[in-house]
Amino acid sequence: MFAITKLSIKDDKKVIVNLTKKYQKIDILSSLALVGESGSGKSLTLKSILNMLPANLSLDIKYQSDFEFTKQNISFIPQNAFSSLSPLTTIQNQFFCSKQKMIDSLKLVGLDEVVLKRYPIELSGGQLQRIIIAISLSTDPRFILLDEPTTALDHQNKQIFIDILKQLQAKLNFIFIFVTHDISSIDQLCQELAILKDGVIIEYGKTQDILDNPQEEYTKNLIQSGFGYREFRK
Repeated sequence: MFAITKLSIKDDKKVIVNLTKKYQKIDILSSLALVGESGSGKSLTLKSILNMLPANLSLDIKYQSDFEFTKQNISFIPQNAFSSLSPLTTIQNQFFCSKQKMIDSLKLVGLDEVVLKRYPIELSGGQLQRIIIAISLSTDPRFILLDEPTTALDHQNKQIFIDILKQLQAKLNFIFIFVTHDISSIDQLCQELAILKDGVIIEYGKTQDILDNPQEEYTKNLIQSGFGYREFRK
């Protein structure tokens, strides 16, 4: 369990993100989808949890957690697996753990250790995304942050990714925040849904409850658009 009771990000002039302005507590018991248009503060929120904010921004965060909140317990899965890996480095040299841990992590995502000697260019997009998952799992994280990880995948590989993530969570018992525009992924993966607008969560609750009966007009418009990119972006 991880609960955010305050998360405020500001520069020297104004507050940019005030995540808990409306809701005093955001619980992440298992899986939370964080949804909002471009510029709403999704990426800043993830960066703040990762302690990776630009130097000109300050963070005020309070939380409750049933695990030690350290960098070893948090992992990140980015949007584009290929651009996140060095093209000139073998997969083996992109892990930071023992060889056996690499092999064990790859097995969790259905890959053989033969990929360790390959370069990213030699692998498919679906394989690269699974390698990114394996790298993130190699530290035995309790909390995983995912930044639109299905965006660059075709329908088949997207479903494989969703199935793998569901199976891994059931097996390894981690929690995660899933930033996405993909309504089908949200429906399959996330127990809770938070709608972010201008740095503030304006609607929060059980995913199916919000999808079936949204209270905010902004949320209704997002759902009606299918969370599509064109309708979603300013």
